[in-house]
Amino acid sequence: MQTLLERNVVLLSIVTLITAAIGGLVQLVPLYTMESTIEKVDGMRPYSPLELAGRNIYVREGCYLCHSQMIRPFRDEVERYGHYSLAAESMYDHPFQWGSKRTGPDLARVGGKYSNDWHVAHLINPREVVPESIMPGYPFLAGRELSTKTIAADMQTLRVVGTPYTDDQIKNAEADMLAQANPNADGAEDTEARYPKAVIGNFDGDVSVLTEMDALVAYLQMMGTLVDTTSYKTNSDGR
Repeated sequence: MQTLLERNVVLLSIVTLITAAIGGLVQLVPLYTMESTIEKVDGMRPYSPLELAGRNIYVREGCYLCHSQMIRPFRDEVERYGHYSLAAESMYDHPFQWGSKRTGPDLARVGGKYSNDWHVAHLINPREVVPESIMPGYPFLAGRELSTKTIAADMQTLRVVGTPYTDDQIKNAEADMLAQANPNADGAEDTEARYPKAVIGNFDGDVSVLTEMDALVAYLQMMGTLVDTTSYKTNSDGR
């Protein structure tokens, strides 16, 4: 049989195709019998409109090229960055921001680690707070007004691919963007109710105008704060 296959290119191609098809089916069929391939965890929710806008800016500026958002289950990573990343924490990322290199530190759990003022200073001039940093500055974010006109359309598009935004969330998208960046706004409580654990604050220090700096800092302050990782045990080797 082996000799026959080696001498007959057409037959060898057919057998190779059948073998590859069987291997593919073995991997794919079980997935269709599962309700979800991602374990559901308490606390996960879609991004708030301001966080989503900040994530868009994060992607636009290429931050993912130097910062990963995935803590691997190894002791050295867990001790440095915190609990290893859960699959569910990326379930609303399109595309995910795991990254492929770390010129800068992992940001999966950077939320709440630093103050808003620290983030603003770091983004304007990184060496002001981290002298050895080689990160470029982004001072223009503080002076660039954030557009609110397309956020509802962004959310509708994400709903098509599975992000469970409700009609109420999409309807109030612009209002929620403004309210999250102004703790004194009348709608701040409603925004927090629609997006539990959303950080409400004057992110860039100026409530008179909503800026791209507001959005990016809101996104950074959310990272890693939604899931209570203390309920997940970590072994001595980080797993």
